Amino acid sequence: MTDQTPNFSDLSAVFINATLKKSPEPSNTDGLVRMSADIMRSHGVDVTEIRAIDHPIATGVWPDMTEHGWDVDAWPPILEQIMAAEILVLAGPIWLGDNSSIMKQVIERLYSASSILNADGQYAFYGKVGGCLITGNEDGIKHCAMNVLYSIQHVGFTIPPQADAGWIGEAGPGPSYLDEGSGGPENDFTNRNTTFMTYNLMHLARMLKDAGGIPAFGNQRTVWDAGVHTYAVDAGQANPEYR
Repeated sequence: MTDQTPNFSDLSAVFINATLKKSPEPSNTDGLVRMSADIMRSHGVDVTEIRAIDHPIATGVWPDMTEHGWDVDAWPPILEQIMAAEILVLAGPIWLGDNSSIMKQVIERLYSASSILNADGQYAFYGKVGGCLITGNEDGIKHCAMNVLYSIQHVGFTIPPQADAGWIGEAGPGPSYLDEGSGGPENDFTNRNTTFMTYNLMHLARMLKDAGGIPAFGNQRTVWDAGVHTYAVDAGQANPEYR
């Protein structure tokens, strides 16, 4: 065990809240976002919080939907903030046992960046880490988290251990996370998981940033598109090469 506190002060994070409630209506999901974001801020991480429904995000799977028939699309500047950050946390409520429609929209728009590559010819989200926070008063935390975490790793994010946390109250029309007497903010299980998730995100982001991202060998879209589909190591060669 080390007593040396890691330095996270050059990291940045974006939290996207996929609540169905427009500001300034209180969002219970904001309660968990605030806990995780405050831990990051206490370590000097530059944190941006976005409530997606407050922005006219167009529906579609292209980076800028104004190029595909939409008059307005607020997604491009949000994507710029995600691209500039090392950490992304998607947070949202459970409805009918599943993620909200806004969460689905955000994930679709993340998928729209599949055509964008980084300087090494890899998919643009390589080297970034992701996690999720789920709230509700019905079952479904693990189901929703599985969907979110699978989706963001599929588009290139790296997922650390214990990368999800959540809170659900009594099944049915019971209290929500921030309701008085809900027990949510005091729940040890939720607080532990949220804390572990937050530190694991920062630790893995630190490791990836220090390493210069995911090594660019065997995973470069530019190399594949150039017709190089295999790689091999010849006997006596110090470095493997694409063939």
